[in-house]
Amino acid sequence: MMSLIKRNHVSLPSLMNEFLKPDWFGGMEALNPYNPAVNIKENELDYSLELVVPGREKKDFKIEIDNDVLTISTSTQSETATEKENYTRREFVSGAFKRAFTLPDTIAKDSIDASYENGILKFILPKKEEALPKPKRAIELK
Repeated sequence: MMSLIKRNHVSLPSLMNEFLKPDWFGGMEALNPYNPAVNIKENELDYSLELVVPGREKKDFKIEIDNDVLTISTSTQSETATEKENYTRREFVSGAFKRAFTLPDTIAKDSIDASYENGILKFILPKKEEALPKPKRAIELK
């Protein structure tokens, strides 16, 4: 079974955290409120990767694959307005994030499918034909 490996592009102390954190898919970074929660599931034909990212539009995402690394990011947007006479206050803050995942060699990278619906960013990462399970066959003795 192959697994996706989360890449961390921060500092040397974060590199140490990669080996010490409780899980391979975010661990300590889950404490950062701007990093979306991630679910990764494997079945016989593909992997599915889901990120919870509510309140965005499709155009807000930047998704790239480079050197077997899938990178998903958005940028920060904020709006603050205060009207003193009517005591009205508006504050909109939306955090930026960047998540990167190293894809195993078994992924058919040209066939990756992505969708965004109801706050869930979902990827289907199909396995290459040679990585799919082979049916059982009988071998005759000669």
